[in-house]
Amino acid sequence: MFVVPGRVSQFCDSLSRRELLRVGGSAVLGLNLAQLLELKDAQAARTNESPESAPSGRGFGKAKSVILLYLQGGPSHLDLWDPKENVPDNVRSVFKPISTCLPGVKFTELLPRLAQQLDKTSLIRTMSYTPNGLFNHTAAIYQMLTGYTADKVSPSGQLEPPSPKDFPTLGSNIIHLKPPEVPMLPFVAMPRPLQESGVINKGGTAGFLGRAYDPYYLFPPGDDMDMNKLDKINVGDLELRKEVTSSRLNRRARLRDLINQGMPHVDKAVESYDLDSYYEQALGLISSGRAREAFNLKAESDKTRDDYGRNTFGQSCLLARRLIEAGTRFVEVNWPKVANSDNHSWDTHKGLSKRLKDQASPLLDNGLSALLEDLDQRGLLDETLVVAVGEFGRSPQRGVSTSGNNNTDDGRDHWPYCYTAVVAGAGMKRGFVLGKSDATGSAPLNDPVHPTDLLATIYHSVGIKPETIVYNHLNQPRELVKGHVVSKLLA
Repeated sequence: MFVVPGRVSQFCDSLSRRELLRVGGSAVLGLNLAQLLELKDAQAARTNESPESAPSGRGFGKAKSVILLYLQGGPSHLDLWDPKENVPDNVRSVFKPISTCLPGVKFTELLPRLAQQLDKTSLIRTMSYTPNGLFNHTAAIYQMLTGYTADKVSPSGQLEPPSPKDFPTLGSNIIHLKPPEVPMLPFVAMPRPLQESGVINKGGTAGFLGRAYDPYYLFPPGDDMDMNKLDKINVGDLELRKEVTSSRLNRRARLRDLINQGMPHVDKAVESYDLDSYYEQALGLISSGRAREAFNLKAESDKTRDDYGRNTFGQSCLLARRLIEAGTRFVEVNWPKVANSDNHSWDTHKGLSKRLKDQASPLLDNGLSALLEDLDQRGLLDETLVVAVGEFGRSPQRGVSTSGNNNTDDGRDHWPYCYTAVVAGAGMKRGFVLGKSDATGSAPLNDPVHPTDLLATIYHSVGIKPETIVYNHLNQPRELVKGHVVSKLLA
């Protein structure tokens, strides 16, 4: 159904604005698409500065879109992209180091393809929560994606479920302040929610911005071991019913005019919401089929689909490229396994050598490499920021407990003090390595990058000042993030 979003306000006849402005078409959408598309900055007057008023600078506003590959679970930097030699056996990776296309920079044998794509990226080897580490998945995920530390933690160490009082995830902040320029879903999250045990999607919502800025959650059916989940995408929500033609849909929308003419107090109450624009976007999205076609992975050649990998992560990376081509501003691909889990989860407290070699690493190596190469060949990497990062790394010593978990000799515990992230495109340097970790990968030797600094750099890249003010559920001013732009990353 078409619903005008925003906080509900009651009128003298006890009807809410939301109730009054339903205009039919509920069988057409079923997902409050107009709510998703109310992305004009209705709260601009409540901020002390416009995000566009930021001074120009290196890399500012270079990114038209962002693809975040969120590697929930905490990949082991020592076993992937920051291997150490001449260290004790319980620190050294069981995987052999290999050369990359950058002189002197080594990966392990688990990422042979990505090793040859590094000339398109900047590698951050000094991500760090110093001085205060967050060893819990959900707490670290929440800070990584919102820039803030959650204040309610259950006795088990996990956070409470998502709340309307939460800080918004960065994708929601971006589409709030930088709405898309075409009739397209502004923010898509897939293929599963963020999750640690029973805590689902903490840090993955619009929080106090309101549900109008939530992502479109594309979570196909099937469990985490189903590698064909993306073939089960149902875009029926974005299709017209057979009996509803485009012209009929547009005629229905004219009911809005009757409401406005007959109920001037309603028109006055919502005049700041620019309804004409929202309705045009909603109708354009449905009648044009832009989103429906973007979700059609079968339009890609078998070769391209094979190149990304015929698995959930690889096909999600391919779909991310299709979505940003169609005009989506922010795409979040969450690693397709519960953060604290087994099999291809990055949470390798045990069975690290087999799980990384046979399950997780091939998915990452093919998916991320194909995405970088594909974007570059299409000329999209210059205007698309790609970020691959988890909530923390893994402990330098195998078999040692750092977070209260049991770890075998073939496992590493959580380690927030030093880990690796990959960024590429949209004004970022190419073939650049920022920072160096110490001899055991335990701490940065120089250039530490806090998660809030990475967020500040992402906001800067899309043309938003990190210190831009938004207002929380109590109408209190809050900065987007209290971090610093990492200028060394910017070309």
